[in-house]
Amino acid sequence: MHSLPETGYLRLAQIIGKPATDNEPAVPAIIPVSRSTWWAGVKAGRYPQPTRTLGLRITTWRVEDIRSLIARGSHR
Repeated sequence: MHSLPETGYLRLAQIIGKPATDNEPAVPAIIPVSRSTWWAGVKAGRYPQPTRTLGLRITTWRVEDIRSLIARGSHR
């Protein structure tokens, strides 16, 4: 299981993972779906809505919402 902070925000790459590059290590997925599947799930209400609390061009999700999604098991 991934170690999530109690509170805070996650970017999309932290949720769905990101492969390694020459300059950055891989980020393991908490919810292993593609970017398009994630956004379709957000639009359909299956996944939590993002927040723009940190800035107009910064899309994040509350850790509490992601924890709730995992606990419901509806991400599979």
